[in-house]
Amino acid sequence: MSGAHPCLSCGACCAAFVVAFHWSETEPGAVAAGLPAGLVERLDAHRLAMRGTWAKQPHCVALRGEVGVATHCTAYSQRPSPCRELQAAWEHGEASPQCDRARAMHGLPPLVPEDWAGLRV
Repeated sequence: MSGAHPCLSCGACCAAFVVAFHWSETEPGAVAAGLPAGLVERLDAHRLAMRGTWAKQPHCVALRGEVGVATHCTAYSQRPSPCRELQAAWEHGEASPQCDRARAMHGLPPLVPEDWAGLRV
């Protein structure tokens, strides 16, 4: 491991799943308050989705970089609850089937506990 957070060389979860959340998350004081309107679109009467994640081949418009190489989220501090809740495998000592599935979809091996050695998380 190079000492960098594994997610910064991954981004697979941002290009694997629909990111849908209740519209109230964008209200003042909510988790995703301040999320730029151009990054979301209405999914139905009660939910918004991060633009691009509902596509046949999901890819969040807030994701910059190349999946599996170097990535970052341009809306990280305002990201909605689905993004906050999806944990990287072994980051906090637990497996993450969602992380493993997203990585596999992009031909990346699953993270292992050793990927976190030497990092403060």
